[in-house]
Amino acid sequence: MQIELIKGHGSGNDFLLIDEITNSYSFSEQERAKIATLLCDRNSELGADGILFIMNSDHADGRMRVFNTDGSEASMCGNGLRLVARYVCEMKGLNEAIIETMKADLKVSKQQDIYPNVTTYQVEISPVSFFLEDLPLKLDQPNLLNEKIPELSQELTFSALAVPNPHLISVVNTEQLQSGVQKEISEKVNIPNERFPDGVNVSFVKSLAEGSIYVNTFERGVGFTNACGTAMSASSLVTCLQGLNNVEEIINVFNNGGRVQCVVHENDENYSIDLIGNATYMYQAQVEIDLERESFSVSSKEEFTEQSTYEKLQADAQEYLQKAGL
Repeated sequence: MQIELIKGHGSGNDFLLIDEITNSYSFSEQERAKIATLLCDRNSELGADGILFIMNSDHADGRMRVFNTDGSEASMCGNGLRLVARYVCEMKGLNEAIIETMKADLKVSKQQDIYPNVTTYQVEISPVSFFLEDLPLKLDQPNLLNEKIPELSQELTFSALAVPNPHLISVVNTEQLQSGVQKEISEKVNIPNERFPDGVNVSFVKSLAEGSIYVNTFERGVGFTNACGTAMSASSLVTCLQGLNNVEEIINVFNNGGRVQCVVHENDENYSIDLIGNATYMYQAQVEIDLERESFSVSSKEEFTEQSTYEKLQADAQEYLQKAGL
């Protein structure tokens, strides 16, 4: 089969976009998983953190389905949603839209550039749940907020929430961030285990200054990534709950792929988060896929010019992190 796709990224979290709205593609569920594992392989000519299937919705402006590199489907992806928001808005001539995701219809909108000439979109991250059964996390308590899980660490505390992807978050110091313990914990909770039967995204968060944090995430089904949109959103919320930041105020979230902004909203103890950041296109390509032979070839590739501009934002972010000792 022949497929046209666009490779793009949000904060260095890169994806392959496949448009099922204007193209007559018809994929089975098994084919979607196989396409993801095949095309996202980092040893191949393409490689990515996942695939975004952009589809028609019977009630929204578009629908997003996200498949990870291991072929599993994610319920949400904040960085990917910014790319889908851009694609749908530009295709339909909109400045704001509603995108259907697995568990919610989410508001998206074009925003003022977060950095000169870096295309920027804001996306809604919700629903938010602190019930452990929604991750799921099997503990004899209803929720976990800034508490220890002894079998994971004797010194770190964790908060657990679903946004709706499951997240385990620990606010750490520089030494803990650089110790390698995050990798050990992440691998432990993402192999068959009693606490997290479906695995979980694990983030270490370092407070940098008032209104600024650094987030490093191990994504379930992917591994360490440059950034994870739902993790940065969930981490922002956790820092607000711990008094490190404030709701309704912009939080600058630095990551290995650059920088985004988050704003936490509270309404009668219900939370949502605005995630604001780049939606950068890298190239478009035509790909010939043979699923039976588990192979593909790229017949054409056309580069966009947006990445060089984004790299200026990334360089500024890295300079800031270096000055902060990270």
